[in-house]
Amino acid sequence: MKINFIKYRRAYYFISGLLIVASLFSIFYFGLKPGIDLAGGSMMELAFENERPSNQAALEKLSPFNLGEVVVQPTGEKGLIIKTKELDEAQHQAILQSFEGAKELSFESIGPTIGNELRQKTKMAIIMALVAIALYVALAFQKISRPVPSWKYGIATLIALLHDVIIPLGIFAYLGHINNVEITIPVIAALLTILGFSVHDTIVIFDRIRENILKRSSASFEETVNLSLNQTLGRSINTVLTVLFVVLAMFFMGGESLRYFSLALMVGIVSGAYSSIFIASPLLVSWLKK
Repeated sequence: MKINFIKYRRAYYFISGLLIVASLFSIFYFGLKPGIDLAGGSMMELAFENERPSNQAALEKLSPFNLGEVVVQPTGEKGLIIKTKELDEAQHQAILQSFEGAKELSFESIGPTIGNELRQKTKMAIIMALVAIALYVALAFQKISRPVPSWKYGIATLIALLHDVIIPLGIFAYLGHINNVEITIPVIAALLTILGFSVHDTIVIFDRIRENILKRSSASFEETVNLSLNQTLGRSINTVLTVLFVVLAMFFMGGESLRYFSLALMVGIVSGAYSSIFIASPLLVSWLKK
C-alpha cells in the first residue's frame, strides 16, 4: 500500500510550526539553565548513611555560607547533589562538615572564564556543523539540479536540522523551569549526535529521490518524491526503533549522569525521523509548485 505523503504536507508544516513556536516561547520565556561546565561554579554529590535531608533542610544548612543561588537535587535513594557558585577549598570543606553523616562521592569546580569559553565553543560547534552539513548536501546533489536546484536540498536539510535542535532545547528550557534541569556538555553532545542522525536519514531519502529521478524521467517530481518516501519508510522506522531501544535502556538504567543525555537523544531522534520524512522532502515539492 502506497502512502501519499505529499498530499498532507501542509498539515505536517502546521504541526511542526506549532512545536517550533512552543519551543521558541519556552526558550525565550523560561531560558536555558547552563550547567556548571558551561556557566562555571561548583557541584558536590553527597551520599547519606541515614535519612537524606529534604531540599529545604539542605538549603537551611547552606544559608550561613551566603552562596547566593543554590540548587539542591535528590539523586538515587540517599544521595544529594548541591550546585553553587565557585567554592574555594575552605568553603568546600566547611560545607562538607555541616552535613553530618554524609560521604562525598564527587566534587568539581569550574571557573567562570572556562565556562564562558566552553559556551562560545559550543555555539560555534553547532553553527559550524549546521553550515557544513548544508553545504555538503548542496554539493552532493549537484547532478540533479532539475527540476529543483541542488542548493535547495541543502536549505531543506538545514531547516530540518534546525527543527531537530530547537524542539529538544524547548523541552529542556521547560524542564529547567519546573525541575532545574540544566544544559550540560553531555546534552550538547546529544544535540550534535542528533544532527548526525537526522542528516543521515535525510540524505538516504534524498539519495533515493536522485535515483528515481534518473530512472523515471517521465514521472512528475511530486510522484518521484512520494515514491522515494514510501521506499525508504520501512528503513527509517526500523532505524529509529533500534536506536530508541538502546536510548531507553540508557535512560532507565544508565543512572543520573546519563539521564538527560539520553532524554535529549530520545526527543531528537523522534524529531529527526519526523523532519526527514514529513518536512525536508515535502519542502522540495512545495518550492517547485511555487
